[in-house]
Amino acid sequence: MSELTSLFRKRIGLSGDEPIAWDSLPSVLAQMAKTIPFENFGIIRNRINDISERNLIQKIIFNREGGLCYELNPLLYLVLVDNGFDAVLTRGVVYNHASRTYMSLGRTHVTILIAHQGETYLADTGFGGNLPLTPVPLSGETVSSRNGQFRIRHRPTDHGDYTFEMKLKHKDTDWRIGYAFDSKRPAAGLSEFNEIQTIIAGHEESPFNKNRLITRLTDSGNVTLTDQTFTEWRDGFVTKEEMNREAFSERLKQFFEILD
Repeated sequence: MSELTSLFRKRIGLSGDEPIAWDSLPSVLAQMAKTIPFENFGIIRNRINDISERNLIQKIIFNREGGLCYELNPLLYLVLVDNGFDAVLTRGVVYNHASRTYMSLGRTHVTILIAHQGETYLADTGFGGNLPLTPVPLSGETVSSRNGQFRIRHRPTDHGDYTFEMKLKHKDTDWRIGYAFDSKRPAAGLSEFNEIQTIIAGHEESPFNKNRLITRLTDSGNVTLTDQTFTEWRDGFVTKEEMNREAFSERLKQFFEILD
């Protein structure tokens, strides 16, 4: 087992010392969703570094931070390739359900496509609380994990040739589009995502450059903390608390093991 895989396994609390294989990928996705938060603290603090293998490993593994999609999915991609997976990164456009249209930020979502035994699958660990904890086939088949149902629809648009769709447990009664992506336009390299980081950090319509946000999955649901509220979903029941500075720091330490 390589050093990267060993460090990654320790970071997400995955026991054992064997390489990561296809059959163990759901366990990897579940552990990563629980232990590495989706968060924008680097953007809010204007602590922005180039997207590179070295910087991702330093931030997420050694510094034990989280990140956004252009950080979390590239790290997982590096680990998958390190373990012999046939994987590529690609970009997508997130769907805005409030306006019923795709976001004007452009192709700012990053996800992973994996070729396995003649089929292509999507893996995503960078979509907030909307994570499929198992690979989703591009064939259109619906797959389930403990947090909901997920599928890929072949739906050519100006934003790509497929859409990722979800029906989250306890939250959705109908299918919702998450984002459109282009299976035929793999990213040229990690440095391509510096453009995304610049947009997310500076665009007036970016949802991630105004207030702090951190979220992760739990065994019974998920927890989300912002400057204004703390929200916990547990077995289908939701509780919400208003936050002040002291309460924010307490919840950040309690649920994310991070000091403010």
